[in-house]
Amino acid sequence: MQLPIYQVDAFTSEIFAGNPAAVVPLENWLTDQQMQNIAAENNLSETAFFVKEGESYRLRWFTPTVEVDLCGHATLATALVMFEELDYPEEEIVFKTKSGLLSVKREGDRLMMNFPADDMPQTEAPDVLFRGLGIKRTSKTYKTDDWMVVLDAEADVANLQPDMRMLNEVEARGVIVTAPGDEVDFVSRFFAPQSGVDEDPVTGSAHTKSTPYWSKELGKEQLSARQISKRGGDLICRMKGDRVEILGHAVTFLKGEISLG
Repeated sequence: MQLPIYQVDAFTSEIFAGNPAAVVPLENWLTDQQMQNIAAENNLSETAFFVKEGESYRLRWFTPTVEVDLCGHATLATALVMFEELDYPEEEIVFKTKSGLLSVKREGDRLMMNFPADDMPQTEAPDVLFRGLGIKRTSKTYKTDDWMVVLDAEADVANLQPDMRMLNEVEARGVIVTAPGDEVDFVSRFFAPQSGVDEDPVTGSAHTKSTPYWSKELGKEQLSARQISKRGGDLICRMKGDRVEILGHAVTFLKGEISLG
């Protein structure tokens, strides 16, 4: 069986930056194990698979070790492949996912994703979280399926050198660390050794959680954001009631074929 595969750098307009994701269009679903094996072989933070269902598409995402409920950059990558490589004719793509209906459409030279917003209640964090990040205890910690830690300045986030073994003990999908930005409204990094990704270069789904926080904190509905990983990436985030619009660029890096024998 031969399958097409694309690799896209998301949240960047230049290759070798942003967050790379693999995209595999399917006519029919593979087994879960086959998809997990392909994601492990790709060894990217996410591999997306999609199948047409009626007027929309079913979309699933796999890290090298687990299937996840929501992924922003691989959704952006999938939309780019559909619009630019597969000549999708409509203005908007609707995806059915484990996180409900998600949509993507063009806005200028960016793609705009519409995701559910996720308010994070303030929660006291375990000591292992602070030890893993190598920081002093703070009360600015928030929790859903991820932990979010708010620091005072961009430099505090940039200078983090976390202990991944220790962070792996934190019960969560991953850990968002965020602060006010020097040149943008807010910056962040995302660590997810629990999900097979030590540091994710640019994490769209994390911005469904950080955007509601910073929107309230800064009193703004539209915010500029930057994930300050080594590769780095830029996002525009907008609060729309109980939804978050996340805008970013993406560029195709690779087109190929998978042989399943």
